[in-house]
Amino acid sequence: MSNELKLDTLHNWLNIKSKPLIIAGPCSAESEEQVMEVAKALATSGKVSMYRAGVWKPRTRPGAFEGKATEGLSWLNKVKQETGLPVTVEVANPKHVEEALKFGIDVLWIGARTTVNPFYVQEIAEALKGIDIPVLVKNPIHPELQLWIGALERFNKIGINKLAAIHRGFYSYRKSEYRNLPQWEIPIALKVECPDLPVICDPSHISGKADMIEEVAQKAIDLNMDGLMIETHPNPSQALSDAKQQITPQKLIEILNNLKIRETHSENLEFENLLEQFRNEINEIDVELLRVLEQRMDIVEKIGSYKYKNNVAIFQLERWAEILKTRKATGYKLGLSDEFIQSIFQLIHSESIRIQTEVTKEKKKSSS
Repeated sequence: MSNELKLDTLHNWLNIKSKPLIIAGPCSAESEEQVMEVAKALATSGKVSMYRAGVWKPRTRPGAFEGKATEGLSWLNKVKQETGLPVTVEVANPKHVEEALKFGIDVLWIGARTTVNPFYVQEIAEALKGIDIPVLVKNPIHPELQLWIGALERFNKIGINKLAAIHRGFYSYRKSEYRNLPQWEIPIALKVECPDLPVICDPSHISGKADMIEEVAQKAIDLNMDGLMIETHPNPSQALSDAKQQITPQKLIEILNNLKIRETHSENLEFENLLEQFRNEINEIDVELLRVLEQRMDIVEKIGSYKYKNNVAIFQLERWAEILKTRKATGYKLGLSDEFIQSIFQLIHSESIRIQTEVTKEKKKSSS
């Protein structure tokens, strides 16, 4: 399915000479003065490729600041005219699209709450049929890779070739240092499935707090993402939305100056030879890991037969709790994190349950 995406390159449609692409601006356009103050600071820095600001803000509960709508679009148009920065805004329905185009918005982005609903995405895509404008698609609120790809495909199928994805993290009930869990494996999987698709990281929404933005931004660059979208405000503590995750333009420029941009390859022959050696060692270890897993699943299959013969339930809560506890303890001694061990053994346990279920089905068939 992903091979069907027909994409123009990020560099072509924004005339960007090198990565990373930097998109910055306030969470919300609050006043003309605020919008222009930030825009002038960013344009002067020479570090920012595109200006962002929300004019329609989908808040969780009514009564919160929900944006300046059309008035805000006029301010963004002024940013474009006076600074030369391309401007981008979030749209959530065809009416938003119509208004944004009327004010000369250069790039549209689709928010996480919209991406999650294919009906909304299709309506917006239909409103853009025949219009040559770049579209950025944020990941859905929950970690559903195919839903994210599906949203991108809906725009591609109506003729939008200037597409990019925005990784803004995923909501979780569990407590975390992040506002939205980064789950880096998902944007990496997106890149594997859609290798020509630019992926931009949104450290502001992942971190949820200003003091984590630099760390998340560097991680994204280390993972070879194509750009960053960062929220910036002249007085973050007074921001009308998402105050905790916004930083001043000065702080943004400091973070961008501190970023370590890493190469995808090295011309150093000694480095490349040693890297190849390490990779060969990993290949051998991976084969051994797979052999050990095969042995484990052979035993799981025998356990499934034994449980069926003795009329014992497949899932045993006490045993599962014991596995997690003891494996985490062993992992800790080996310098491996609890999260890593839990993720691995959850996958192993799920496969064990699947195998035992299949064994039970086969036994029932043969005895009927």
